[in-house]
Amino acid sequence: MDLGTLLRFTAERFPDNDAIVDGDLRLTYAALDARADAVAHALRGRGIGRGDRFVLCLKNSHEWLAAYFALQRLGAIAVPINFRFAGNEVRYCLEDSGAAGILFEASTRDAAAQALADLPACAVRIYAGRDVPEGAVAFQSLMDQPPPSPPPARVDDGEVSLILYTSGTTGRPKGVPRTHGNAHAGALAHIVQCGYAWGERTLGIMPLYHTMGIHSLHSLLMLGGACVAMRDWDAPAAVDLIARERISALYLVPTLYYELLRAPNCEAADLSCVRKLAYAGAPMLSALTEACVRRFHPQLFVNHYGSTEVYTFTVCDRVAAKPGCAGRPGLHSAMRIVTADPDRRVLPHEEVKPGEVGEIIFSLASAEAFRGYWNRPEATAKALRDGWYFTGDLGSLDAEGDLTVSGRVDDMIISGGENIHPVEVEDVLTRHPQVLDAAVVGTPDEKWGQKVTAFIVPAGGGLTAEAVETFCRNSPDLAPFKRPRQVVFVRTIPKTASGKILRRLLRDGQYESA
Repeated sequence: MDLGTLLRFTAERFPDNDAIVDGDLRLTYAALDARADAVAHALRGRGIGRGDRFVLCLKNSHEWLAAYFALQRLGAIAVPINFRFAGNEVRYCLEDSGAAGILFEASTRDAAAQALADLPACAVRIYAGRDVPEGAVAFQSLMDQPPPSPPPARVDDGEVSLILYTSGTTGRPKGVPRTHGNAHAGALAHIVQCGYAWGERTLGIMPLYHTMGIHSLHSLLMLGGACVAMRDWDAPAAVDLIARERISALYLVPTLYYELLRAPNCEAADLSCVRKLAYAGAPMLSALTEACVRRFHPQLFVNHYGSTEVYTFTVCDRVAAKPGCAGRPGLHSAMRIVTADPDRRVLPHEEVKPGEVGEIIFSLASAEAFRGYWNRPEATAKALRDGWYFTGDLGSLDAEGDLTVSGRVDDMIISGGENIHPVEVEDVLTRHPQVLDAAVVGTPDEKWGQKVTAFIVPAGGGLTAEAVETFCRNSPDLAPFKRPRQVVFVRTIPKTASGKILRRLLRDGQYESA
């Protein structure tokens, strides 16, 4: 099953259902299907065809969806990238992917202009907005001439449909090719694992250059559901949108749940429409989990642990009962936990004992799994071994066989010969009523090798390092050797778009003191 055909089937099944709500614009599935045909016809006339890469550098919008499905109809490859990228980052993705074209908008105009300077290979330039820059054509003009017939596409499900670039927490992002078959399998698994139903409605704020946004989009497509797009995050506006559009399912990173619950209009709003909660991208600490349960009383609350490379790793549908638990392998997954080795010399059979912390690895037999990075054979060789994907994440299995993810292999703190995992310390810190957010890293120490350093965003004034130390000392969940030896108050914790903490920036001193 290819994505272009999948849209056609849904348009035939649910022609009048909302496909996307984008501000004042509503597109039904019939309308989106027609737009995808028109844009595909126009792109084909400009030389875009099977296997060509085409960059989408814009926020979640109706233009994004129409272009994306047009590319699927042509057998071309969509390359959605971060709309916050600077010019040199956009250029890197254009050159690395070998893009033949780009769609951009006002918010990305300057970065795109810088990236496209002296880059003739990216010849097809489409602009979504007014005041079209020189050398580009208006997106709206692509729909001026209706196609004489649907573009010919019976795309094999093993062909690449898109390339997603990883968030790059440790360096330059890597391109991850995903096939039509990957997307189809991932969507089916997501529907089952999140308990989605026909006509589900969700808040489309997770960016479509990220696996969470794409995952959500594909799942809704199969069900004739609606994506209510938010181009820019604003917590009070999100509360109003959820209530007005009767959003039934939320799939967000923990940071957005945190801000949503603290919006001034959240308590008074009628959010009874929200029946299903799911999160991914980063751990949700227990205090936030409990707050979500109190506010929404969800029928289903799911932690979805996965990656750009394999989509679903594990799912836990008992988040309320087991906060922080990542659960068990998903519909297409098989998991092992092996000895953690930063040099990646461990083999898949070198498993740790139950209860011990090790590196989490997943079988590449999954229908959701990729086959290697784009133009990065060395990275592929490091991550894929003997039919398994080495995630670089640390975790352990509890007595019930459920997974707890405790951090990254590279983030593990070794202090005085003891292994300390940042997430377990952060979970304790964020229970303090005056702590808004926290991140823990290992910093050099002459005596201990590394010391546990806590970076804390305080809630107002008055919080002291001594108060934090006392709180940790009195916690029954934190062994003495795991307590922070240094406390640093900061304005914000640097994170990726998916909510992962950028610990290297904290280690390097790239933060603003509070």
